Amino acid sequence: MSTSQRSDDEARQAWLRGVAADVARQDRSSSAERAADILRRSITEGALRPGAQLSEIELTEVLDVSRNTLREAFRLLTHEGLLVYKLHRGVFVPELTERDVVDLYRLRRVLEVDVVRGLADRDPELPEQRLEPLRIDVEDAEAAALTGRWEAAGTANMQFHRHLIGLADSERLDDITGRLLAELRLLFHVIATPQELYEPYIARNRGIYELLRQRQYERAADQLQIYLIDSEQGLLNAFKAR
Repeated sequence: MSTSQRSDDEARQAWLRGVAADVARQDRSSSAERAADILRRSITEGALRPGAQLSEIELTEVLDVSRNTLREAFRLLTHEGLLVYKLHRGVFVPELTERDVVDLYRLRRVLEVDVVRGLADRDPELPEQRLEPLRIDVEDAEAAALTGRWEAAGTANMQFHRHLIGLADSERLDDITGRLLAELRLLFHVIATPQELYEPYIARNRGIYELLRQRQYERAADQLQIYLIDSEQGLLNAFKAR
């Protein structure tokens, strides 16, 4: 077995152990929705990479579900675009394209910028405790960066954007965001290293958080608009270089 294959196998075993730990924290009355949520989170946190094949045998064991329940979870995630079924080959994590970059970032700008800009009308005196999750995400990313834990910095970054949209107090937007962030994480694998991907945005997340604390919603929205345009262009450049 080559060094690369050994590394891939170790990463897969680490992911399976993480899934088993996730299951242990779940209600024992497992369901397709719960299984799908665990797999979706694995994608969002970067544990499942584009092109990875999912094994029914492994997952029925670590998720502690029946094969029919797992197949229903696969069906749910396929409907969301987070898995693909290839005839006679099995179920895979999809590999996204430049077209997906443009489409997903269009949606990001519609959602995130609108939520922030809308705070001026919807909640102009936004209490600081509402921003506490964002503060924690910013500090988690900063701490992870200081110790070179760039995957952890990436997870904190994803949480920052999840909590940003959460300021809208909309269950529907929260549901959309869960799927959106999982697809984004698949796109992010095109960047050579997690540090290259996340380092430029740690200070920018801090800046947006501080503007929200100061209730400067228009300035925060304008900065977020530029932030997302820059992030999109960085991904498109990485696809072209590849």
